[in-house]
Amino acid sequence: MARLTLKKLFFFCLCLSAFFFLVITFQVLQELVPFGGKGHRSPPEKKELQRARGGRSPVNKQALSGSEHLYPVIVWWSPLTGELSRLGECGANKCFFTINRTYHLHPATHAFLFYGTDFSFDSLPLPREQHHHWALLHEESPKNNYKLFHRPVITLFNHTATFSRHSHLPLTTQYLESLDALTSHGHLLPLAQKNRLRAALAPVVYVQSDCDPPSDRDAYVAELMRHIHVDSYGRCLHNRDLPGHLRESSAMDEQDFLRILAQYKFILAFENAVCDDYITEKLWRPLKLGVVPVYYGAPNAQHWLPSNKSAVIVDPDEPPERLADYLKRLDENDEEYLTFLEWKHKREVSSEVLLSEMRGRQWGLQDLRQDNYIDVFECMVCNRVWENISRQKQGLPAKPWQAEESHLKCPRPRLFGFDVGPSNGSSLRKIWRPSYDQSVKEARALRHFALRNRNFTEDQFWTQVFSG
Repeated sequence: MARLTLKKLFFFCLCLSAFFFLVITFQVLQELVPFGGKGHRSPPEKKELQRARGGRSPVNKQALSGSEHLYPVIVWWSPLTGELSRLGECGANKCFFTINRTYHLHPATHAFLFYGTDFSFDSLPLPREQHHHWALLHEESPKNNYKLFHRPVITLFNHTATFSRHSHLPLTTQYLESLDALTSHGHLLPLAQKNRLRAALAPVVYVQSDCDPPSDRDAYVAELMRHIHVDSYGRCLHNRDLPGHLRESSAMDEQDFLRILAQYKFILAFENAVCDDYITEKLWRPLKLGVVPVYYGAPNAQHWLPSNKSAVIVDPDEPPERLADYLKRLDENDEEYLTFLEWKHKREVSSEVLLSEMRGRQWGLQDLRQDNYIDVFECMVCNRVWENISRQKQGLPAKPWQAEESHLKCPRPRLFGFDVGPSNGSSLRKIWRPSYDQSVKEARALRHFALRNRNFTEDQFWTQVFSG
């Protein structure tokens, strides 16, 4: 009889546990449904956005119940930060940030934030009320979303945070943590040591695994390699192996990898796209290591260099053979080569553009004492929303913030005319120009429907694209 009672008790406890499990599961599902029924999508790993966020944990929406009725609501239409919702403090102002799209037409909603790579014609908060602000964060490569790089689309936004120095919140130096990191001698090797290493190493190193991007850098480098020895460690034009523990892309910031690069005299610092102010770690890394960058990318990069003579700037209209001859001359002439590192040895940054940007920058990198650029972007929009609310209370017209064409503008990709040999069938180099050309039509179509201010179907969009 006692054994039977124990069995009943065990069965009762099992049922009770199952009941509580179902209740908790149901509550979790309820929490997820308002956010599109698909759960929460993690933000892109690229750029370490979670790290940039300072590792802040998602905030429980229930803990903020009612906040959206007290403060302006700002919706992340392209979820980015890993947070479902939170009450953000921006100086004296507060705004309720959420990824819940059901707030689209909520009376307290004033702004929508978009992450450029995820910005798509098939997901827009339409209709757009007169007081709705649209804000764009796009710090990544132009190749990620060409539609944004045309006047019809970029001018749909009120506020911008892009790599362009002309945007409302410029992110041009997003890969440079500080001037101290730039002038540091932590990895700088004596030239005599680099000269000894030349017995085993090429004068030039190239490390790329994103092959055949819009800049067509691999075609140029392949031609350059016919005239000067280049050690290529990446998947693109590979001719030399890294140690096994450094072959993953996640190892690019490992000290062992940086020590390998620091042994070279020159690093081919070629961006994946050519656009004013689009400057990545490709340029800053060799400068921090004490290696001379051979740079191809932003046409205005000279303005951002620490000194007038700190990098070899590639002229795409000159044959690579001429560049190879120049690098050979520098390799053989210590005195001339050292003129490119004089700023580094003296720890002097003379560029007024770079100094002004770094000293006046509102955000920081890898520094918990400073806000990150995502927080600053959110607060820029929040404070501007509050400014217009205040103006409305005073009977003044709203301030018409407006993005301009210069906030995100890049030229059509070019193709070098070098013989790159037979294609392996997977080359992307010929898709970028047609992709750019079609994006012009897509931008016009998107603006047409955005100004019409009502939802549209995918079929309607593509009909407009190919009829325009």
